[in-house]
Amino acid sequence: MVSRSCVNILDLASGDFLDFPPTPKSLPRVMTVPGVISDLDGGESYDGDSDAPSSIYRERKIIVANLLPLHAQRDKEKIGGWSFSMDEDSLLLQMKDGFSSETEVIYVGCLKVDIDPSEQEEVAQKLLEDFGCVPTFLPPDLQKKFYHKFCKQQLWPLFHYMLPISPDHGERFNRSLWQAYVSANKIFADKVMEVINPEEDYVWVHDYHLMILPTFLRKRFNRVKLGFFLHSPFPSSEIYRTLPVRDEILKSMLNSDLIGFHTFDYARHFLSCCSRMLGLDYESKRGHIGLEYFGRTVYIKILPVGVHMGRLQSVLNLPSTHMKVKEIQEQLKGKKIIVGVDDMDIFKGISLKLLAMEQLLQQHTELQGQLVLVQIVKPARSTGKDVQEAKRETYTTAKRINETYGSPVYDPVILIDHQIPLYETIAYYCVAECCIVNAVRDGMNLVPYKYVVCRQGSPLVDEATNISSPSCRTSMLVVSEFIGCSPSLSGAIRVNPWDVDAVADALNVAITIPDAEKQLRHEKHYRYVSTHDVAYWARSFMQDLERACKDHFSKRCWGIGFGLGFRVVSLSPNFRKLSIDHIVSIYKRTNRRAIFLDYDGTIVPQTSMSKTPSPEVISILNNLCRDPKNIVFIVSGRGKDSLGEWFTPCEKLGVAAEHGYFIRCRQN
Repeated sequence: MVSRSCVNILDLASGDFLDFPPTPKSLPRVMTVPGVISDLDGGESYDGDSDAPSSIYRERKIIVANLLPLHAQRDKEKIGGWSFSMDEDSLLLQMKDGFSSETEVIYVGCLKVDIDPSEQEEVAQKLLEDFGCVPTFLPPDLQKKFYHKFCKQQLWPLFHYMLPISPDHGERFNRSLWQAYVSANKIFADKVMEVINPEEDYVWVHDYHLMILPTFLRKRFNRVKLGFFLHSPFPSSEIYRTLPVRDEILKSMLNSDLIGFHTFDYARHFLSCCSRMLGLDYESKRGHIGLEYFGRTVYIKILPVGVHMGRLQSVLNLPSTHMKVKEIQEQLKGKKIIVGVDDMDIFKGISLKLLAMEQLLQQHTELQGQLVLVQIVKPARSTGKDVQEAKRETYTTAKRINETYGSPVYDPVILIDHQIPLYETIAYYCVAECCIVNAVRDGMNLVPYKYVVCRQGSPLVDEATNISSPSCRTSMLVVSEFIGCSPSLSGAIRVNPWDVDAVADALNVAITIPDAEKQLRHEKHYRYVSTHDVAYWARSFMQDLERACKDHFSKRCWGIGFGLGFRVVSLSPNFRKLSIDHIVSIYKRTNRRAIFLDYDGTIVPQTSMSKTPSPEVISILNNLCRDPKNIVFIVSGRGKDSLGEWFTPCEKLGVAAEHGYFIRCRQN
């Protein structure tokens, strides 16, 4: 068996140039084939859309996330039997402030409630018309496998550095759950396709629930302008490589034009995975990190998200917030207050935080009766024995601390484990001298940002807290070094959450540090948080996405590959396929020729069971080597013994074995 490449070599070796038929100019074809780029020398590529933007431009952003920024409740008096309203606390809604007022924003995602199939069409029409939302309706069984099983029990632990097999968390990778993840992403893609204008719209996909969505969109529209932002941590390559579908996810993410991360560490881990598992190199260009992927440059953006200043300030000015602040101050009069706000999750480190509080009270008896930790615990977003164990440990530890150091009129730990309105949470922020975030691993975590903004106060809050001068505002932060916001808060006390003694010492420093130092740290943090808000984050990401996509319509694109192996090859419009005619013409005119040939796939087909070169191949190589104008080398990763034995009949053939580590020069 002789490979196609070897047949071309035979033509050169024979010197039969005059009978070589001219290569006809191929006609344009509309085709996407696996692994083969056809018609590079004449036809236009198929893009699934037209080749140039339309003349009428209406700026529009399509935001895709797991959940829509909507509240929903049953109301039989409303059309469709449901009442909907925008969720003012949703990041997806708040990021609109970073876009121009003329920008139309379309949201694609799931609802937080189940809609009966008979009502779905009517509800979808109403949401699109009234809120610009396109609901994705997943069947209940698919939703359970996609979100509760694969996302929360496979991806979430792994991305937070929990290996698939550990004493408390170990099971075989379930392919059916992966298929559910793929199916759900495909449904999201179908919904995007219903509303997208691929020539003009920008698509921004959010978080780990939709990491393979870029492949489905890129396959349908080769030039889609697509950004992806990961809100969770990205693990180190040693952790990520344990994921059986690691390559599929990486390749799908690389079908984006811009990929965003909260911190440099998360981006560094992603780049390391691309290098080690896909063999891709990256470089920094004018301050931007770029990955070259089949002719496309995939840009990497490091951009921590911020809070919505207007939303927090509006709640600070509510009379209900003012009243709650006064109520808390009356209830905890004379006490030093530390606040913590976390989801009930194994990675939030709530029990470690409580152990540090216990250690602090044990070491500093003068704080007993004076120090209170208010721990607000939000409902768990996932289920499982690990969450139940975390909840049990939290309650047990809090109860032990209160029994040991408390009294009938004093509880060192106030555990709020039910849903409370935002104004109550903000009221606790306002009165707390210190905020602690002790997660063992987390994405960004905006709790410290919210705390700093709330400690800046408002006229109503200042009245309730008896602050007469802006210069009197203080705040102190104790944050885990394993959360995304830690690098941005240079004035915070960073701790290793696993070191309980160090966390206890940090809390003691935070509540005893001089007020002047607290003021300086607060001012520094507030300046950063107020200037790097959610609008800044959205605007900056979108500006970089526009920059990454500016050359889309100046390049020729070809889609290759099947399924999740699909990718787009992007080439310069001046690129031309190297024709055999051109090679033959140059070959005839030259007096000295160096010919370097790979072995597998060039001399011998990749699919051949026998890797030994055939007599025909040996004859072809000898014909090439006999020409005194030619220097011919085989370059291969194979071992020197095998190559030396196979090419013994070719005395004038040079051999570079093991990628050039061993070289056999030709014999003259």
